[in-house]
Amino acid sequence: MANLDDLTSLDGLAQAERVRDGEVQAIELLETAIERIERVNPQLNAVITPMYDQARETARGDLPDSPLAGVPYPLKDLVASYAGVRLAAGAEILKEFVPDHDSGLVVRLKKAGLIILCKTNTPEIGCHVTTEPRLFGPSRNPWDTTRTTGGSSGGSAALVAAGAVPAAHANDGAGSTRIPASCCGVFGLKPTRARVPWGPDAGDWASGLAAEHAVTRSVRDSAALLDATSGPDLGDPYWAPIPERPFLDEVGTPPGSLRIAFTTETLKHDPIHSDCADAVRDVAKLCADLGHVVVEASPTIDGEMFEQAFSTVFSSGTAGAIDAIGQLSGKLVTADQLEPLTAFVYEMGRGHSASDYLGAVGTLQRLAREIARFFVDCDVWLTPTLGEPPVPLGTFEVSSHQSPQESLDRVWQFIPFTPLCNATGQPAMSVPLYWNDENLPIGAQFIGRFGDEATLFRLAGQLEQARPWADRQPPVSVG
Repeated sequence: MANLDDLTSLDGLAQAERVRDGEVQAIELLETAIERIERVNPQLNAVITPMYDQARETARGDLPDSPLAGVPYPLKDLVASYAGVRLAAGAEILKEFVPDHDSGLVVRLKKAGLIILCKTNTPEIGCHVTTEPRLFGPSRNPWDTTRTTGGSSGGSAALVAAGAVPAAHANDGAGSTRIPASCCGVFGLKPTRARVPWGPDAGDWASGLAAEHAVTRSVRDSAALLDATSGPDLGDPYWAPIPERPFLDEVGTPPGSLRIAFTTETLKHDPIHSDCADAVRDVAKLCADLGHVVVEASPTIDGEMFEQAFSTVFSSGTAGAIDAIGQLSGKLVTADQLEPLTAFVYEMGRGHSASDYLGAVGTLQRLAREIARFFVDCDVWLTPTLGEPPVPLGTFEVSSHQSPQESLDRVWQFIPFTPLCNATGQPAMSVPLYWNDENLPIGAQFIGRFGDEATLFRLAGQLEQARPWADRQPPVSVG
C-alpha cells in the first residue's frame, strides 16, 4: 500500500493517477485529506462546513474515467450551490439557507469525479479582499497567522498553501482568486469571462465581472480543472471562445519567445510597496532569461475613471445580490443586518440609477477596447498581483479610526491591479515566484488576451519548471 502521507507532496493529477492504478483507494485518499485538514484547520479557520459523510459516500462509489477522479476538493462557500448543504456566503442573513439543487459548476465537478469534502471560509457575500467574516471569524495565513489570507477565496487558498489539499474551488469578481493566491503563495487563474458557466441561477454577475475556477498547487491541476468545468451551458447569455485543444495539453508546451510588457505603475500612479515592485522586476528578469522579449510598458488608462465605473458596477451587483437574498428569504434585507463595509457598498449600489449603471458598463467596455489594442503589440502583460504583501488581519476593519469610505480606499490601495481584468474579461493568473525577506509570498500577475488561457498556461508551466514553488512549506502546514 502507498504511504498515504507521501501523497501530500503530489498534485491532484498525480493523486488521481494513483487511484486509477489501484495503488490507493479513493476512500483512503479522502480520509488522509480529512486528517490533514483537521490537522491545520484549528490554526487557519479555513473550513467552515465539513461535508465528510457525503464525501465518504461518494468516494466509496463508482468513479468516472476522468483525469481528476478521486481527488478531494473543497468548495468555496460562495455562489456554487451543493444540494442539501448550507450556503451561507459568510453572511448572517444566509446562515440558515440550504439550496435544493447543485449549481452547474458543482454538477461538472461531480461528473469529473472530484470528491467535494468541505466548504471553505469567505467574507460576507464575498464582498471583501480579506476573509474575516463576522459570522465565522477570520481565516489565517499559513505563512503568518497574524496576516490575511486575502479574499474572497481565502479559506481555499489557505488549505492549498498548507498542503491539506492540492486544489480548491475559488471565484473572482475583483481579484478574489488572484488576491489570496498571492497572499498564500499558490497558483491562481481567473479564466476568460464566461469560460465557466454560472447557471442555472444566473447568467453572469454584474455584467460579467466574476469568474469561477480554482486555486491550485500545480499549474497542470489548474488546466485540468478548467478542462473539466469549462464550456457553454444551456441558456448561457454568451460564452468564451472555444479553445483549440485541451488546456492540459498547453502545460509543458514551449511558449516560444513571447512579447511581455511589464509595469510596476498602478492605473492611478499611486505608490506600491517596494517588495511588490521588486518582485515584478525580478520576474521580468526571469522571463528575459527564459528567452522572452521583455519591455517596460502599459496601456494608457484613466485610473480615476476606471475606479469610479468599476465601483458603480460592482456595488450595483452587490446590491442586486443582497436584494435577491431578501427575495429568497421573503424578508427585506436592511443595512443594519450587514457588516459595516458590506452595508456601505450595498447602500452605494442602491443609490445608483439604471442610467448610472449602464453608463459605467459602457465606460468599462470602452476601456476594454483600449486595452485590447495594447495587446496587439504584446502577448502578455506582467504586473504585481497586489500593491503590498499580505497585510495584518484587521487592516480593513471599519472602526472609530477608519470610516467605511476610508476602509474602501484602503482596499483599492491593496488591490490596484486585479479588478481591471474583471472589467475586460481577460484571463489573468497570479504566479508564486517571489518571497520577501519576511518569508511572505508576493504574487506576479500575468494577463493574457481575451480567450487566450493557452498562452498563460504555456508560460506558467515554463515558469514552474524554472522556479518551482510546490516544495515551499509555510510554518503552518501538514509537512
